[in-house]
Amino acid sequence: MIISSPLDFREAARRRLPRFLFDYVDGGAQDETTLLRNRRDLGAVDLRQRVLQDVSSLSLRTTLFEEDLAMPLVLGPVGIAGMLARRGEVQAARAARAAGIPMCLSTVSICDVGEVAQRAGGSIWFQLYVIRDRGFMRDLLAAAKAAQCTALVFTVDMMVPGIRYRDARSGMSGRHARLRRMAQAIAHPRWAADVGLCGRPHKLGNLAPVLGGRSGLGDYMGWLAANFDPGVTWDDLGWIRGMWDGPLIIKGILDPRDAREARALGADGIVVSNHGGRQLDGAPSTASVLPAIADEIGCALKILVDSGVRSGLDVVRMLALGADGVLLGRAWAFALAARGEAGVAALLAMIEREIRVVMALTGVTDIAQVDRNILAAGDRHED
Repeated sequence: MIISSPLDFREAARRRLPRFLFDYVDGGAQDETTLLRNRRDLGAVDLRQRVLQDVSSLSLRTTLFEEDLAMPLVLGPVGIAGMLARRGEVQAARAARAAGIPMCLSTVSICDVGEVAQRAGGSIWFQLYVIRDRGFMRDLLAAAKAAQCTALVFTVDMMVPGIRYRDARSGMSGRHARLRRMAQAIAHPRWAADVGLCGRPHKLGNLAPVLGGRSGLGDYMGWLAANFDPGVTWDDLGWIRGMWDGPLIIKGILDPRDAREARALGADGIVVSNHGGRQLDGAPSTASVLPAIADEIGCALKILVDSGVRSGLDVVRMLALGADGVLLGRAWAFALAARGEAGVAALLAMIEREIRVVMALTGVTDIAQVDRNILAAGDRHED
């Protein structure tokens, strides 16, 4: 199919992937209310158009955690992205490096952090969950350091896995899941050849030390359910700050009080995130809470945001609402599934072009100038 916009990658991915994988990426928790709310609320943010401004020279460059980026964008962590394309995390990281932005590798990636760093290079961030086995968490931190990861993204909104009914219906989990996945793979021969056969090993690379030979998707789902730590509190996280001397970013913030806690912990940044609508269904959209969080912490922390972002226009909207940078999730996952590294590269080029057009039409020449002044009056959230 012809791909002419970032949204087209979703349909291309749907055609290529077995249903269990497409629905895993595309779906959200329970009734998917928050999933839809993320897109609705962000799409309702109106911008103020300006004309006859000199916008002949535009700069998208920015700095996050002392890294010089080509634009304020990061490929956010996506679990088992290596099942979307052959050694998918490596392909995505290569596209990110070529675009001059970081990629954040998920704890539950197919390719381990060492493989991605060695084969792709560039700026690799590492995402870590709060899990029961603190010794294993220390081992993961050591692996991230050995791979010279430039930032640690600590995800705190998965004390328990969200209820994802679509996964049970699709065959990702539930009764006879393995047989259902095999049948779907047979019905998608291009994916089966490229990823199913040539993309091996299908192990959760970072978890191999604890899973051993048990590394299939069923083991992945079971491990998640058994190893997240619902008893953890802010008081338990000080040792993370003590063990990681690089930038520490707390992901999963939706409330200004939690933003204050992250600041007290000694974090360098936060990600305003509802996990893409995959955890608490009924949680507010990130676009709706971002301004209040930005007002609460000011310049004390770098503010990143995700959930609902699909385009360059969405990136500018989030920056205008108070973010310093934006994490992409489903957008790059769909592009990877559709066309591998080339798809992610094409997506990032489209997003860069869209950002430039939006900047020009709002009279902004430097990405640092994007703030609430470019919002239409009703969206400025002024005191």
